[in-house]
Amino acid sequence: MSQNLSHPRTIAIANQKGGVGKTTTAINLATALAAVGEEVLLIDMDPQGNASTGLGISAAERNVTTYDVLIGECRLEAAVVETDIPGLRLAPAGVDLAGAEVELIDAERRRYRLADALGEYARSGAGRSVSYILIDCPPSLSLLTVNALAAADAVIIPLQCEFFALEGLSQILRTIETVRTRINQRLELQGIVLTMHDRRNNLTAQVEEDVRAHLKDKVYRTVIPRNVRISEAPSHGKPALLYDLRCPGSQAYIQLASEVIQRERQRPRAA
Repeated sequence: MSQNLSHPRTIAIANQKGGVGKTTTAINLATALAAVGEEVLLIDMDPQGNASTGLGISAAERNVTTYDVLIGECRLEAAVVETDIPGLRLAPAGVDLAGAEVELIDAERRRYRLADALGEYARSGAGRSVSYILIDCPPSLSLLTVNALAAADAVIIPLQCEFFALEGLSQILRTIETVRTRINQRLELQGIVLTMHDRRNNLTAQVEEDVRAHLKDKVYRTVIPRNVRISEAPSHGKPALLYDLRCPGSQAYIQLASEVIQRERQRPRAA
């Protein structure tokens, strides 16, 4: 079922607001894509390293990280490790990544460090089998996020179904537009996924109605429900899909992966 592109599609998972299910989405979408036959590389660009932890990669195992890649100490392939999920590899992150912004403040091409690393990765042939690269961004509009957006073809925005959702959404959409105008003209919005969705809650229904009214088909049909099994999975170092495949959260991420693939197949190809 691999999309078999000549080069992988790079998708940033981004929202400047924390606690919206961004890393959960990155981990489980990557796992779901791998489960249907895609070769996936997940790049952890969050100094908290939660995507790395959630895939069972301990701090002691992170000998080479995205920090080393960004500051130019090594190539991306040196940081990539295998995970327990067939078809899913990871470039892990650690707390040292928080210092990268200061170290890169006067660096040449500081906004393009990740893009340059991905270009080298493609040219080296190390990622020749990879069809999707997902980037888990930090919960801020920092140089790390700008690097991710500069390297990406598209963005997925996880959006929590809560009162301030639309206000935060407008901010990340403005950032995407700014990056597209000034840094990366190919950047596009792949979609918005509603997370922590509770059908019993009137506020959830109102947020969903408002977001779909404003952004229409940019919002995925799939919604990610509030689900205790999703919350428990990271403490076991596993994606929800490995922790409990049958739980509603896991099933929702499988459906989301299908939508992401469908949108990619329907995307107009460059002449």
